[in-house]
Amino acid sequence: MNKNADQFINWVILIVLSLIWGSSFILMKYGLRSFSYGQVAGFRMFIAFICLLPVALYHIRKVNRRNFMSLVIVGFIGNAIPAFLFTLAETRIDSSIAGILNSMTPFFTMIIGAIVYHVKIKWVSLVGVFIGLGGAILIITSNTDDITGKINAFALFVVLATIMYGININHVKSRLNELNGIQIASFAFMMVGPAVTVYLLSTGLPETFARENAWNDFLYVFLLGFFGSAVAVVSVNILIQRSNALFASSVTYLMPIVAIMWGIIDGEKLSIAQYAGMAFILLGVYLVNKRKQRKQRIKK
Repeated sequence: MNKNADQFINWVILIVLSLIWGSSFILMKYGLRSFSYGQVAGFRMFIAFICLLPVALYHIRKVNRRNFMSLVIVGFIGNAIPAFLFTLAETRIDSSIAGILNSMTPFFTMIIGAIVYHVKIKWVSLVGVFIGLGGAILIITSNTDDITGKINAFALFVVLATIMYGININHVKSRLNELNGIQIASFAFMMVGPAVTVYLLSTGLPETFARENAWNDFLYVFLLGFFGSAVAVVSVNILIQRSNALFASSVTYLMPIVAIMWGIIDGEKLSIAQYAGMAFILLGVYLVNKRKQRKQRIKK
């Protein structure tokens, strides 16, 4: 009974997380109407930093030489740098496309887990990886808008961000077991908070906020920072520790659906090739995750 209850809670967290993160792409898009990509990403990190700072200060004694560098990695590789990559990408690609490409996270979670943490990869997982990568290539080479030949180079920034997410998920699972989810998130944002604060102060904020509708668009940026980073990162860290790295990365099953829904509401349109690419990615994620779950059931 307790085991079933735990599994139910894990799925609730997963669904709520997918709704929050799936909506983050449209929030980035709206924020970019008045702010630069760097300002949107910087505010996202700064707001999360401020929201979680009291928690970080309360638990500050738990930061030590053993976990300090891991927290720096989670702060920058798992949060700050991907935030800038996503907003940069969304200056030239639709929010729904960014949400679809984010589904590649489980592939890189598995690959990095195998290379760095010596997790064995089965042939079904490899098939899933190749199918998913094929879907990503299909999306990246479609709807180019004459950006760089036949390749939408800005979509590659999302791919790079998913690689960093894969590093982050494995690192949290293997190196930070002595901390709980909210502690990891609060310390991670504490590591990047001072840097993004200095950056934001150098971006001409008074001139930016003087623009028409800037304060209205800042509301979307605030929601992005509070829910899309502070709440979501705490939730995913809790989920990683409650379940496993690959299950947590499976939030990308539902995120594209949410991202596409918001994109359609906002007037975005996907081509047949992009829908096909999404189908390939999700099929690949399914094969990768299904194999892992079977292996775990056998172990139990």
